[in-house]
Amino acid sequence: QVQLVESGGGLVQPGGSLRLSCAASESIFSIDAMGWYRQAPGKQRELVAAINWGGYTNYADSVKGRFTISRDNTKNTVYLQMNSLKPEDTAVYYCNAALGSEDYWGQGTQVTVSS
Repeated sequence: QVQLVESGGGLVQPGGSLRLSCAASESIFSIDAMGWYRQAPGKQRELVAAINWGGYTNYADSVKGRFTISRDNTKNTVYLQMNSLKPEDTAVYYCNAALGSEDYWGQGTQVTVSS
């Protein structure tokens, strides 16, 4: 079973930046794909960005050009660099790992964009 621990959330002003980290309990070489999802109050959880074993990435239209997902295989960690943050980016951000037919989730980290 893969355990995921997120960190890096917090309060930031509009236009600011944050970097989220997701540390996996095992080598991410064995994980098919990892991604970041978010869930705002009263809304469904949505995919923000994902990266697969081959390094292919995809992004939600709402974050393209502002967010970047990356992975460091030596640290078993996936990152989400978030720039030009907007109030509508406010949500709990969850890390996800897909391994075969199984999905694993972190506990979530709060991101609040407000002046």
